[in-house]
Amino acid sequence: MSVSLTRALRRWRPGRGERPADGFDRRLLAPMMTGAALNPVNSSIISVSLVPIGAAFGAPPAQTAWLISALYLATAIGQPVMGRLIDLFGPRRLFLTGTALTGVAGVVGMLAPGLGVLIAARVLLGFGTCAGYPAAMYLIRSEARRTGQESPAGVLTALAVTTQTIAVVGPSLGGLLIAVGGWRATLAVNIPLALVGLYLGARRIPATPAPRRADGRHPVRDLDLPGMGLFAVALVCLLVFLMDIGGGAWYLPVLTLTAGAGFVRRELRARQPFIDVRVLGGNVPLLATYGRALLCYVVSYAFLYGYTQWTEQGRGLSASQAGLVQLPLFTVAIVVSTLTGRRQAVRGKLLAGAVGQIAACALLLLLDARSPVWLLLVVVLVLGVPQGLNSLALQNAVYHQADAERIGSSAGLLRTFGYLGAITASAANGAFFGQRADTGGLHHLAWFMLAASALFLVLTVADRSLRRLGETPGPGEERS
Repeated sequence: MSVSLTRALRRWRPGRGERPADGFDRRLLAPMMTGAALNPVNSSIISVSLVPIGAAFGAPPAQTAWLISALYLATAIGQPVMGRLIDLFGPRRLFLTGTALTGVAGVVGMLAPGLGVLIAARVLLGFGTCAGYPAAMYLIRSEARRTGQESPAGVLTALAVTTQTIAVVGPSLGGLLIAVGGWRATLAVNIPLALVGLYLGARRIPATPAPRRADGRHPVRDLDLPGMGLFAVALVCLLVFLMDIGGGAWYLPVLTLTAGAGFVRRELRARQPFIDVRVLGGNVPLLATYGRALLCYVVSYAFLYGYTQWTEQGRGLSASQAGLVQLPLFTVAIVVSTLTGRRQAVRGKLLAGAVGQIAACALLLLLDARSPVWLLLVVVLVLGVPQGLNSLALQNAVYHQADAERIGSSAGLLRTFGYLGAITASAANGAFFGQRADTGGLHHLAWFMLAASALFLVLTVADRSLRRLGETPGPGEERS
């Protein structure tokens, strides 16, 4: 355990209105869940806004797709960076800073005069919402250390429900906001959310003392800024290439490989690396979890954006109706996560989730412009099962597989790989739909999603490390 974390936990003692001396402090749940919800809500709420925003600014789907990609680009870079900062300095300062930036982004987006400013607001949102999830994972791990026992399975379940399944309420919320106040309301909603997050964070997340190393050096000197910079360059080049694969930018993969090689070289030599590639490279189960996260998000977000756009343009539903069609997905995912969350074993969840994804993608092939609404709802209900299982299983896997001293950055990397999948899904939507989300494009997208789902299943079946993960409590752990 780092010296700064040890001191923080020693000073974090209960007083009036503060957390109890033993057992997980339930007062932390509200700020944890509020902060962690900011990113997934903003990831999904835009799905029903793309068509009205495109109409307002005269922009085709290929241009409005940047509203999705901009947030993911900022988030994919910012999550592990913010996670590493949280590992070093504690969650409170970074949680409050990120939440405040989210509120600013809401103001900028609400007043945006054009598509360019709106894209910039989404970039701000991406960076602002980066702190919530790594901070929550850090708090769960620190509570386990403080109490000497593993945090209750229900805490991880609550976080999983918040981070992944809450994303599904985004289209329904977005449809309602558009019906009441137009597409700008989908950006303005971040203002009250940020105010709530700031209040809860300031009141309930404990202040940590100024961190100091045993040798007297300030931990800020441990920041691997060159490593972070090379990581960002490699990721930007890769993601921009994925967003426009057919654009002929052949130099971007070259720059990605060059920056990636420089990053690995730097991390191998750094005294305090941003990402310890030696440890990460030796942790094959964790790498496999990141790979599954990428594939899972390819399917989830291709469905979230592609299916929603098709229900509006290919099936002819309004934005509010398209959002309501997605609502059962949220309900089923919540129920599934709640019912299965008491068991921390992940293999069964991932296997069932993989089969559920394959079934949902196959059902997309049955849809056309005349499909009845009940069939649209059946597709959503089927997808709700893997939506509730996979996010919970992936999160639990990272919690058990990651180095405890780097839980923040490891949780951030889980999001990075997830958003690599999300950007891949966004690129696929643009490639298959072109100028309009028609039924032919939906069917091509469904075949693409089926391929990703099948690979997810193969990777899960082949991973033997999952067999005992989370099933047998270790020393000091509770049985759920």
